[in-house]
Amino acid sequence: MSSPHDLPGWRHVYSGKVRDLYVPDTTPEGGVAERMLVVASDRVSAFDHVLSPGIPGKGELLTTLSLWWFDMLAGGDGGRGIPNHLVAAADLGLDDDARSRVPDAVAGRAMVVRSLEMAPIECVVRGYLTGSGWAEYQASGTVCGIGLPEGLGNGDRLPEPIYTPAYKAPVGEHDENIAYERTVELVGAERAAQLRDLSLEIYRRAAALAEKRGLILADTKFEFGVDEEGVLRLADEVLTSDSSRYWDAQAWNAGGTPEQRMASFDKQIVRDWLGAHWDRTGEPPALPADIIDRTSARYRELLTRLTGA
Repeated sequence: MSSPHDLPGWRHVYSGKVRDLYVPDTTPEGGVAERMLVVASDRVSAFDHVLSPGIPGKGELLTTLSLWWFDMLAGGDGGRGIPNHLVAAADLGLDDDARSRVPDAVAGRAMVVRSLEMAPIECVVRGYLTGSGWAEYQASGTVCGIGLPEGLGNGDRLPEPIYTPAYKAPVGEHDENIAYERTVELVGAERAAQLRDLSLEIYRRAAALAEKRGLILADTKFEFGVDEEGVLRLADEVLTSDSSRYWDAQAWNAGGTPEQRMASFDKQIVRDWLGAHWDRTGEPPALPADIIDRTSARYRELLTRLTGA
């Protein structure tokens, strides 16, 4: 059955808070598609709510940044190539039909990707002490159960990046931080070690590249899936403002308040405004134009500083 969300050659099958998923329109209901279309919308979410209005251009900004990072991690940064879920441009020739190409209506904010069996784990890497990790450290001296040295402050660099996986909860539920041993139970010892080691490698490479651009990659999360040939591939979005916390290195080094040192290139502006104007009951208020403009500018500044685009 067609949907008002359908695109030429593609059938809409799922919408999350900020992304939409399509399969070729020839795919049988309930069947497994060889390729999928992932579309990043301009929707913005916070505190488990989709807010209104969206951030104009957000989908294209995040898609552009993901594609750039996929290219870097495929060897563009001088490191070894890490397989990802993108269908190579060489496989999307002009003779392909609409089921292989990004429709004009979503050009710039969509990716044609392989179908993968996704690992049920969010692979989180933290290089700095902040957010929920800072709160836990203050209470117990740990982050996700991992013991850390005494005397660290909010925003401090960790002695070494740490891997703190989370279990991807069913839609509508919160992801759950889990111990590494639990990932072994979920996916087996070999795969668990592969996910951990690959996540730490990608973080270190990305953090080094960001540092050259005057940016700090404080933490990030990755998702991986396995293709039909058993190859583990980096999937979903990667190292974007929505999946990662970036800070300005100069501001961080200058000191000052935590807010000054750790002003992130993401939707923190939205979260802060909501925290001051909404008690989290009922529907959230509409975002003011200046909050939308400032948030959009932060997304765009990150893309420009990283890629030069």
